[in-house]
Amino acid sequence: MLKTSKNKSDSTIFIIFGGTGDLTKRKIMPALYNLFLNKWLPENFAIIGTSSTKMNVQKYIDDLRSAVDEFSRNGKTNDEDWKRFSANITFQDADITDSAAFKPFGKLIDKYKKEWQKTPSIIYYCAVAPRFFCTIAENISKANLENDPGTTRIIVEKPFGIDLESARELNKKLLGIFDETQIYRIDHYLGKEVVQNIMAFRFANSIMEPLWNRNHVEHVQISVTEQIGIEGRGNYFEHAGILRDMIQNHLLQLLCIISMEPPINFNADEVRDRKVDVLKAMRKIETGKVETMSARGQYSSGWIEGKEVLGYREEKNVDPDSNTETYAALKLYVDNWRWQGVPFYLRTGKRLFKSASTITLQFREIPHNIFLSEESGAPKQNRLVISIQPDMAIRFQLQSKVPGLEMNLNTVDVVFDYSASKKTDSPEAYETLLLDAITGDQTLFMRADQVEAAWELIMPILNYWEKNKEQNFPNYSADSWGPENAEALIARDGYHWFNLPDNK
Repeated sequence: MLKTSKNKSDSTIFIIFGGTGDLTKRKIMPALYNLFLNKWLPENFAIIGTSSTKMNVQKYIDDLRSAVDEFSRNGKTNDEDWKRFSANITFQDADITDSAAFKPFGKLIDKYKKEWQKTPSIIYYCAVAPRFFCTIAENISKANLENDPGTTRIIVEKPFGIDLESARELNKKLLGIFDETQIYRIDHYLGKEVVQNIMAFRFANSIMEPLWNRNHVEHVQISVTEQIGIEGRGNYFEHAGILRDMIQNHLLQLLCIISMEPPINFNADEVRDRKVDVLKAMRKIETGKVETMSARGQYSSGWIEGKEVLGYREEKNVDPDSNTETYAALKLYVDNWRWQGVPFYLRTGKRLFKSASTITLQFREIPHNIFLSEESGAPKQNRLVISIQPDMAIRFQLQSKVPGLEMNLNTVDVVFDYSASKKTDSPEAYETLLLDAITGDQTLFMRADQVEAAWELIMPILNYWEKNKEQNFPNYSADSWGPENAEALIARDGYHWFNLPDNK
């Protein structure tokens, strides 16, 4: 949350399409329960789960409790708290492709209005496959359900489109039913505590602004590496690939936060305007330069922590000759006064050596080195390392004298470590984002032009990769740091990827 406080809504109704699905069980319901425990939910609230499956309300509530027990950061529920929370949950089966099936939602909304004697905020959460987003929006309209621009919101998950054309079409259809102020395009990375703290770190500390530009920053790396594979999502991943799944949204959003200009205030549109400015300033990747500005990979079989794992082409529902990338790296430039000439390197991949999400700013060398003797140890370049996972920390890597009679230098970390200071328990990303949706704060949600600008940037790469099949797949083994062409991408400029434990 970027604002210093949140105003509670008087009353809120959540209607969760996909109410029996994995996202609801793993993320949405644990987040709502934790908000309830921390007294952030309104005094009057209702949660209406829905799916095509017919289900007894008590069975639904029991299933949700099992999920919250398993996935909540607060551990298992206790009887008293769960009883008070679950009293606000109900279930309504509905075929989301049939507008007539939406009529019961209107009756439930009217019921709560009369019971509370208040006009509630209505949040429609589309926890379903993207192909149903427009269907749900259209049927909300056909069923004449609540759609007051001041109190009604719709939340849609990623992926928001599969390319620029489909994203534009989706925006067009949603904006034909809802106002932009009602549409909450969710990217859970923006709700992570460390990601939000980047804003505070940059804009609440006067010492950072003079350093945060091309005069002092040599290059920037944004890295999200994962040990896991596709986890049975072959049908999805075959049509997505890692460039769509991670870079178009998560990594580009991180790049925007790192490189944006200071906003005038934390008004949602002011912050998002500055992010869009970054995307508009990104240097376009010409078709003839895709090979030198990007790298792709696909994992083969191998061993992860003593366990043998399949190669991507051996995974369930994956084409044995698949050309889908499970690793992608890009070299990008932001062509403006602050960042002109500073390369931004982005990489992400599956089945890599270690799971980690880091942002590293490497600063330029000192202008004159007075520590030239072998005994002294030449000073290394300073780095600012923002670790999002597995640990949450911000590290400034500086040079300092090693205690002793000789002038020997060593790298020391000045660390702000979340895990070491647990005075307050950090909320999960979905807790932050759901609370923002309840209070009507769109700061951490993507706007239509932001989504389309991100797609526009990566389309030349997507088009090139789809037309030019990679002949060397698979080209990296499980438990490695990725393909050789990704190392070459950054090595051509005289740099290397910062891998853990380098960042520690």
